[in-house]
Amino acid sequence: MNIFDIDLWYEIWVTITRNKMRSLLTGFGVFWGILMLVIMLGSGTALETGVLRNVQGFATNTAFFFPERTGKPYKGFRKGRYWNMHNSDIEVIRRTVPNARYISPMLFGGSAEGNVVYGDRAGAYNVRGVYPDYAKVEQQRYLFGRFVNDVDILHKRKVCVIGTRVYEEFFKKGENPVGQQIRVKGIYAQIIGVTDGVSGVQIGGRSAETVSIPFTTFQQAYNQGDIVHFLGVTAKDGATIEQLEQDVKAVLRAQNKIAPDDEQATGSFNVARTFKMFDSLFTGVRLLVWFVGMGTLLAGIVGVSNIMVVTVRERTREIGVRRALGAKPSKIVMQIMAESLLLTSLAGLLGLSVGVGLLEAVNTGLTANPNPNMFFVNPHIDFGAALKAAAVLLLSGMMAGILPTWRALKVKAIDAIREE
Repeated sequence: MNIFDIDLWYEIWVTITRNKMRSLLTGFGVFWGILMLVIMLGSGTALETGVLRNVQGFATNTAFFFPERTGKPYKGFRKGRYWNMHNSDIEVIRRTVPNARYISPMLFGGSAEGNVVYGDRAGAYNVRGVYPDYAKVEQQRYLFGRFVNDVDILHKRKVCVIGTRVYEEFFKKGENPVGQQIRVKGIYAQIIGVTDGVSGVQIGGRSAETVSIPFTTFQQAYNQGDIVHFLGVTAKDGATIEQLEQDVKAVLRAQNKIAPDDEQATGSFNVARTFKMFDSLFTGVRLLVWFVGMGTLLAGIVGVSNIMVVTVRERTREIGVRRALGAKPSKIVMQIMAESLLLTSLAGLLGLSVGVGLLEAVNTGLTANPNPNMFFVNPHIDFGAALKAAAVLLLSGMMAGILPTWRALKVKAIDAIREE
């Protein structure tokens, strides 16, 4: 049977328009199902994009370590002892943990009122001591200058990198602050850069509201000895962060006379585990969206199938006459299947178009009023998802015509002619 038969499609169009209200209501069910599926897919994509944007630029294969009170007595030390990480621990980790790529010890100085001063202006900002490798853990966006480097660490230079919010408070827009002196917790430091973290992940406070100075300078200037408050370690490519986490903890326990099985004493935060939770969450959201969307679409498809059953029932005499006059079953099957497919496709493609248009309108509005803290970004439906929706639509249209087609084939010509 030729699908390009104009007479066939004319008959199909006449049949659909003959029952306008019934066809309209049935088509609306398909239209609404596809529309809801597209909107939910676009919204899920926007939510995923917004969340991932806030962690973009942060090394996901990183674990952070910090001391906790011991949970077991060991080598004469009582349970509940508080301990500190030291500079020597860092060197041992470098030598004995082969999977460690970047090691970034940190010190925190709090954010007391007036702890950062420039001229006659003062503010309360986070102060931290960092190593150059920290810029590889949390990528930096540079407005002016550079980040802390190895020479700053070696010579314990009194330099600092200020966040963009600190810059906006102390300097005029466009003014280059590199080379200026500010007072940080009582000591003067020369500004060498203005940066902001690319991601929204906060380690010791937002980078935009932080003053970072060389780790060794922090230890010396604020009498910290060789203490390390916080330690970030990034795994090499191909290495598992879980194994790295266990190896680093083993070194810390051995170096600080902690029982080898005392899990309580060494606190840690595995960033990779958190990202896996996000990934599982969004996988669940995608499955839920398809499940709910397909359920809504199925309701519309059932409506199409029902209207085709009624149509076949009303046209029983017509089908019988056509069979008696020599019409092949294939032509009758083709007509009924095509009617179902046409009704489903028209309503579904309209729903797909309206859904894409609504998502684009919302995206245009969000783009016109950008918000860096927004967790709903760029709502859209991927081309692959659109193809899947179209495939589901066509398949559903064919399925909707199966039952009416089967019924039409069961009608015998003589019996159909007798029916009133």
